[in-house]
Amino acid sequence: MKLFNLYTGFFVLSITAFSQSDIKLNDKKLLINNVVQDSLSEYSIKPVTVVNLEYPYTVYPKEIISHTGYSFLFSIKDKQAVWIAYQLTSEETEKLFNRSDKFTPDKSVKSGTANDNDYKGSGYDRGHLAPAADMGWSAKAMEESFYYSNMSPQKPSFNRGIWKQLEELIRDWAVQNKEIYIVTGGVLNDSLSSIGKNKVSVPKYFYKVILDYSEPSIKGIGFIMLNESSKEQLQRYAVTIDSVESFTGIDFFYQLPNDQEKVIESTLSIKSWNWSSSISSNMGASQIIKSENSAKQCIGVTKKGIQCKNKTTNSNSYCYLHQDQFQLSQNKKVNDKKLK
Repeated sequence: MKLFNLYTGFFVLSITAFSQSDIKLNDKKLLINNVVQDSLSEYSIKPVTVVNLEYPYTVYPKEIISHTGYSFLFSIKDKQAVWIAYQLTSEETEKLFNRSDKFTPDKSVKSGTANDNDYKGSGYDRGHLAPAADMGWSAKAMEESFYYSNMSPQKPSFNRGIWKQLEELIRDWAVQNKEIYIVTGGVLNDSLSSIGKNKVSVPKYFYKVILDYSEPSIKGIGFIMLNESSKEQLQRYAVTIDSVESFTGIDFFYQLPNDQEKVIESTLSIKSWNWSSSISSNMGASQIIKSENSAKQCIGVTKKGIQCKNKTTNSNSYCYLHQDQFQLSQNKKVNDKKLK
């Protein structure tokens, strides 16, 4: 999809639809229209092999920096990533390494990144773009997730609230759909305030786009969120990928065949995604923290035959990695009952 700078003026995305969200940008209104359908199955999309499918289009591909778990395009002016992209598989959601919590400048960014002093006393969290919890499959990936190239200033109530809820939900989607492609970042433009000596821009909005490119349910979805606390349900922020492209000026998944890109990015299928997550319900940040404190150890069993060490608030006592084991136990109960 060919794009243009949206940061000035008024624009209406002209797609026939019956679902609509209003978002303000620079005191203007962008009407985001979504083609809403039950699924994309009627289009018979067949996946093709694409290397680095998660990469958005850039005029200067040599400027893309890759780490163990994610790749990104850096904005020298804003001292943060324009976008961060990565593939997340079901296996990678299994936590093998704990958070390092060691925030460090990213030496791979020659122009320099933010540092501790930029955030100190600013009132903003060092908000992960690629969540640390998505990088628990590798010690190196976990360490690199705390680079300042992966940080953006987020209000604490946003970072620890609805943004975290979305991250948790997307991790569930990686398990349910085997693998997904994720692109995320702050919406960067010339009107933003900044923090610290390095003048790190503070985005007013953050976005995520997700692509499930595996059969049988190929689909895509986008999110645009104000950098504020919210008690809205996550579905409220769901939009088409086309809408996020228009809002950010970024061309996502451009390497898809044109006919597939057109259908996937213009269609929003809420029913194609599972919205049941351990903490994805309508909760504020304090409720989430309370929920996490009351979590119990999962009773599922890992591939090594030991009890899972993840904690869960699910009533069935299985974490999102072992819901299949819960289902098997339920099926066994049904079969045992029939035999009696």
